Amino acid sequence: MKKPMDRQQVDAELQQVVELRHPEPHRVLGIHPDGDAMVVRAYRPDAVALHVLPEFGGRVPMTHRLGGVYEARINGKTEHFNYLLEVEYPGNKKFTLRDPYSFLPTLGDIDLHLLGEGRHEDIWKRMGAHPIHHSGISGVAFAVWAPTAAGVSVVGDFNSWDGRLHAMRRMGASGIWELFIPEVAEGTRYKFEIRPGHGGARLLKSDPYAFRTEVPPATASVVHDLNHFQWTDDKWMEARRGKNVDHEPWSVYEVHLASWRRVVEDGDRSLSYREMATALADYVKKTGFTHVELMPVSEHPFGGSWGYQVGNYYAPTARFGHPDDFRYLVNYLHEQGIGVLLDWVPGHFPRDAHALGQFDGTALYEHADPRQGTQPDWGTYVFNFGRNEVRNFLIANALFWLDEYHIDGLRVDAVASMLYLDYSRKQGEWVPNRWGGRENEEAISFLRELNDTVRRKFPGAVMIAEESTAWPKVSQPTQEGGLGFHFKWNMGWMHDTLTYYSKDPIYRQHHHNQLTFGLLYAFSEHFMLPLSHDEVVHGKGSLYGKMPGDAWQKRANLRALLAWMWAHPGKKLLFMGGEFGQPAEWNNDRSLDWHLLGDAGHAGLHAMMTDLNKLYRSHPALYDADSEPFGFQWLQPDAAAANVFAFVRRSRQPGGHVVCIANLSPVPREGYRVGFPRHGSYVELLNTDASDYGGSGIGNMGRIHTEPHGWDGQEASASLTLPPLSVVWFTPG
Repeated sequence: MKKPMDRQQVDAELQQVVELRHPEPHRVLGIHPDGDAMVVRAYRPDAVALHVLPEFGGRVPMTHRLGGVYEARINGKTEHFNYLLEVEYPGNKKFTLRDPYSFLPTLGDIDLHLLGEGRHEDIWKRMGAHPIHHSGISGVAFAVWAPTAAGVSVVGDFNSWDGRLHAMRRMGASGIWELFIPEVAEGTRYKFEIRPGHGGARLLKSDPYAFRTEVPPATASVVHDLNHFQWTDDKWMEARRGKNVDHEPWSVYEVHLASWRRVVEDGDRSLSYREMATALADYVKKTGFTHVELMPVSEHPFGGSWGYQVGNYYAPTARFGHPDDFRYLVNYLHEQGIGVLLDWVPGHFPRDAHALGQFDGTALYEHADPRQGTQPDWGTYVFNFGRNEVRNFLIANALFWLDEYHIDGLRVDAVASMLYLDYSRKQGEWVPNRWGGRENEEAISFLRELNDTVRRKFPGAVMIAEESTAWPKVSQPTQEGGLGFHFKWNMGWMHDTLTYYSKDPIYRQHHHNQLTFGLLYAFSEHFMLPLSHDEVVHGKGSLYGKMPGDAWQKRANLRALLAWMWAHPGKKLLFMGGEFGQPAEWNNDRSLDWHLLGDAGHAGLHAMMTDLNKLYRSHPALYDADSEPFGFQWLQPDAAAANVFAFVRRSRQPGGHVVCIANLSPVPREGYRVGFPRHGSYVELLNTDASDYGGSGIGNMGRIHTEPHGWDGQEASASLTLPPLSVVWFTPG
């Protein structure tokens, strides 16, 4: 049994409480045995009187001991008992409350041990703020990691943001501070007031594990219970588990929630999550995309960052509604058969004073050395991937979105910036690894652990890397020396393809290899072909704007580009607006130009996109062997002078194939011979020059018959009419 402290020792520790530097205020505050009595102490610095109201009745006055600490001795009691505190403030203002220092910790040794090792895979269920019943009393359990802090308090609406009233206790050497505050309710605003160990000004920080925040630019965290929402997407989630993502069609529509569609008649505001659910699902379903990819929804201080500078990793942005409203959006999309991917940003975070940077007054989540801990391109901090608690924070965050929000996959932003120590740094501005190299071994280890954990816990969910270098085996299993992602964005394909299509056709013969080169490495990774938001901002112009020629030619070229992309090996991603040829460069502060769908040319492009997705999903040859060489064969890779390309896509299913022929010159070609895999009849699946799409209507009357005349290494061939600036697909039938 622990020996009671003498009066001098108690006074010394109470002085620490008053000075807000006691690491465990529960040692002297709350209820404690004292010989043949129990003593109750409370710190209420502005009070004029306090009373203890024991559960067995009575009203015991408390005497002032020192500096705002009050004490009452309850004689004849030697066991703990429940009680209330009656606190009187000047002006005869009285409040009755439960004493937070009368409760045991809400965190156990296993939690602390697992977090210290970086292995607590559902740490969000323990850290942060959780409405619970503790010892039969409702309230909120708060926990925060601040290992070098001299003291931490919870401040919020419930205590007038006064850091003196709810000082937390430090849980041993873990660096975690904990406090259960009774009678705090869901919806309460709060922050952590941190007093740095080295002295200096107090820091007011948002909760790194907060599930909800105020609407920016306000920065407080908000107590939220994750257990209210009722999911109804069981069929979707169960079906997802059994799918081999490599063999499935992936036609992804990338969306920026704030600017996809706005309510012009209501101050040009963005749609809420719930409004977006119906509108986006209807549109995506009609247009035929399989998934949406949402640019980052995690709360971020500055809207102009598009979400790529995250302040609160565990909270969907409050700009569009409540966390359960975001769940409603995901659930509704799933019910409509549409997958949901999120952009996720584990590489860097902003310097905003309320966020993760210098969290406890030291470089906690980031490296202390600016050569490792800052990202010069974006003016941000870089996570310290070698620190167990930081790695745990991020890996658990990925699992959090997959678990609590039923997200189908994460597209990991800026992977190259994580892999290379010298990314965007000059000589002398970076620290080599232990071998003297530029590879970030800690980040590599983090990514492998991340991807292995996701694969183990969430079969069917996908991890996608935006990786722009030649780093090997990004999408290969970690057991084979890879990073373990499911897919890698094919940035080389994107750059080469856009360069080619942006050229006036008169020059294209000199750039022919920009459409053929990518097939030399197309099967080295499991690729996703991206035409993302990054290609239509910062003066780059829209996809439509990149195309050469007049308005008719621009639309023709864009139709050809999209049909080329949808026939090319690799999963597909298209940023919003590209599907109907928005002429203006994307502006995150305004809606897409939906009125353009009233124009026949743009409506035709959208109609083609709809057919493109329908045909893509219904012909396995276009997707089920994306990552395997047998799924692709060139028919005509070298017809540079004619600006013609021809290839065949083959399915894993016997006999299934699609022939794709592109004439990217501005003139039609009559009697142009192309080899076909077999003799017989072929249906013209798609012709981007069809009059229904706004084209000239040149074609092959919807069907061709091959001749038993070898050509292009095939047993049969056909003499075709190839429309100008077009792509045509054929399949046996």
